[in-house]
Amino acid sequence: MLIQIPDILTPEEVAHCRRVLEASQWVDGRTTAGQQAAKAKLNLQIPVDSREAHELGDLILRALGRNPIFNSAAQPLRVLPPMFNRYDVGMKFGAHVDGSIRTIPQTGQRMRADVSTTIFLTEPEDYDGGELVIEDAYGVQEVKLPAGHAVVYPASSLHSVNEITRGSRWGSFFWSQSMIRDDQRRAMLYDLDMAIMGTRMKLPDDDPAVLSLANVYHNLLRHWAEL
Repeated sequence: MLIQIPDILTPEEVAHCRRVLEASQWVDGRTTAGQQAAKAKLNLQIPVDSREAHELGDLILRALGRNPIFNSAAQPLRVLPPMFNRYDVGMKFGAHVDGSIRTIPQTGQRMRADVSTTIFLTEPEDYDGGELVIEDAYGVQEVKLPAGHAVVYPASSLHSVNEITRGSRWGSFFWSQSMIRDDQRRAMLYDLDMAIMGTRMKLPDDDPAVLSLANVYHNLLRHWAEL
């Protein structure tokens, strides 16, 4: 399931992220890649333990908390602190699969990476190349979104970032452990939740159709969730 979420960050939040990142130290992105992925990775990141990473990570976590589409799509149990990267001219990330187990910094707690999220921090007209290419059951999809928009997709997907030929692509990326481990079940719950939201726009909350759909949704969630 691949979900695009518009305006997960406001224009003001994007501008703030850009200002902080412009003054940040950038290091080789391979420092956070696994042994296999590091061979395909050519980009820059800000250090995960830096003040800037913590500040902007908290900003993004607050944005996720207020976004019902992200929470419906990911059903997050745990979210790894967001990281920040950039691709300048000639940089790319070859095809790879994200590591399945991640360690939450400063806690030592391990989490399963079920869902990947990328938030774009650069307008698409400001760079050429840099498309996020995701291979899933529906084929190959290329994603290049406006600044502040996000894409959510299964971490199990084979994916890559095309080489930058002009400009620079900045973004935030992170993983979530979902309460719903199976992607097909997450997709069904997401579709059902969207149907409920659409129905509630047309009918009152105490309408039998709304109550019936909500009952099915929460009982499925109760049955499938792993906490």
